Amino acid sequence: MVSITANDLKTKGVSVLESALRQDGEAVITVRGELKYAVLDFNTYNKLREYELDIAIQEARNDIAKGNYETGSVDEHMKRVLG
Repeated sequence: MVSITANDLKTKGVSVLESALRQDGEAVITVRGELKYAVLDFNTYNKLREYELDIAIQEARNDIAKGNYETGSVDEHMKRVLG
């Protein structure tokens, strides 16, 4: 993964990000030597979000299959949530 310093980003702008993404498809921005931000192109971001949502759906299906859910009214739910 390409590493970009915050200073490089500040002085070179978006072009340094574009160059890094062309090389590796992702980059990390460091601030004072510390890994701080991950950058990826929007298509890759959307894929990751889709994977995340697929996992959430599968977890919900597993909970339903195991009977790990509750039914009731909105008021009952709010009482459970708010205590």
